Amino acid sequence: MTVCMKLPRTLRLDPSDRFVFDRAAEPGEWAVSGAFVFHGEAEPATHKARVALRSGFLGIDSLGWSTLVEVTEASAAEYAAAEAMLAARLRTHFGAPDAAAAQAAAREELAFAASLCDLPAGTVVAVHRLWSDGGITERFRTLTRRADRAAPVFAPVFALVESDEAAEAVDLRHLPGGVP
Repeated sequence: MTVCMKLPRTLRLDPSDRFVFDRAAEPGEWAVSGAFVFHGEAEPATHKARVALRSGFLGIDSLGWSTLVEVTEASAAEYAAAEAMLAARLRTHFGAPDAAAAQAAAREELAFAASLCDLPAGTVVAVHRLWSDGGITERFRTLTRRADRAAPVFAPVFALVESDEAAEAVDLRHLPGGVP
């Protein structure tokens, strides 16, 4: 019998991650919170690094960021491979002092990621972090699929509507509170 656990996988619903982060994770990567990237540092200096701190999950393969992750079942072999990959990344990119320390940190990060996935498979998770002198605070929120839909339903912020009506010219300088 194969034991399945749940882990977050990066999810890209639109191309925005490629613009808001220095490096975007590829869709479908195993992911961890990634807050450790910012541990012990001053507030990030660049806008894109601040966005990653505020709202990114770290993709294990690319070390890129993703705004959303999806709860996904992982076999024991996939979990072990994700742990090994993360341990290698912690050693080569984040200065873990030795393989044992990297393995222990990877195990802890994946356990935390798995704890976020005590939800139905397919649930979408987002993070919001706050940085302060006292450390980093994380809050997670979820979005669930509707039972009658195969994919999450997201309401668009804007909709383009064609019209046969004449275009209206608007002069922002003459609106109340407009541009001087």
